[in-house]
Amino acid sequence: MDSIERKAYAKINLGLDVIRRRPDGYHEVKMVMQTVDIWDLLTFRKTDKPGIYLKTDQKELPEGKDNLIYKAADAILKEYMPKKRGEAADRKSRGAENADIEIAGEGITGVEITLEKRIPIAAGMAGGSTDAAAVFYGLNELFGLGMSLGDMQRIGVKLGADIPYCLMGGTALAEGIGEKLTALTAPPEAHLVVAKPDINVSTKFVYENLHADSLKEHPDIDGMIGAIREGSLAGITARMGNVLETVTVREYPVIDQIKKAMMAGGAENALMSGSGPSVFGIFKEKEKADGTAERIRKAGLAEQVFVTGFYNN
Repeated sequence: MDSIERKAYAKINLGLDVIRRRPDGYHEVKMVMQTVDIWDLLTFRKTDKPGIYLKTDQKELPEGKDNLIYKAADAILKEYMPKKRGEAADRKSRGAENADIEIAGEGITGVEITLEKRIPIAAGMAGGSTDAAAVFYGLNELFGLGMSLGDMQRIGVKLGADIPYCLMGGTALAEGIGEKLTALTAPPEAHLVVAKPDINVSTKFVYENLHADSLKEHPDIDGMIGAIREGSLAGITARMGNVLETVTVREYPVIDQIKKAMMAGGAENALMSGSGPSVFGIFKEKEKADGTAERIRKAGLAEQVFVTGFYNN
């Protein structure tokens, strides 16, 4: 196998609460994460040239060491390639049959990665983190590294707090800085409208301007978990909440305009995902979802608008 493809799925936050700011500067969170059926496509190819060669179809994305895809590949190669080459060399020293062929096969010091981007950029949907997660799965399969989910999460969390969740996917409770994960049952099927306005939001800015200790309202995350377990879509939508809206919506009123448009179109509820600016609405009827998406496009509230659903593999 010289090349493989891997889809990287986006996420939304059905509920996002910030408990406190820790002494180390990180924020302690309690979130319900959900994968949605919007994805990037990554292609991985072995190369005889040592190094990492990244190509993207988006000019605004870096193709070097500043890209999370590159960082993930670099971390994997540094940790695992010496071990694989060492094992092959050991087989040769022991006179193993076809050892030279095995070493050539294991001399996988380089990889070419191509990204076809569909998830909105800087949107609060973990686009960078899910691409990095796809790198772990892609290189694990391509190079036969034998990494477990735990191995990948151990390395991934050093690169980004959302990566462990993106490696797991589905529906999950995320605690700590986002790395403590508890798998949940899938929610009932629904239709989603996801809209990303033509603005970019700095996650760092949002968290720096969030006053976690003075928040007056917090989403009912425990109640949402109960509703998910009961399979109650109404119970889930009634408890949707994101404390980061207290910062982002104030800075970017278009987020609230999109939420109101979704509610006017028949959404059960609408919410900003992550630190924004993407907004999603949950609909029972696809016709209402389709109509709302079209009205948001025509109103010029967002250029990137998707009608999709939950994704639980």
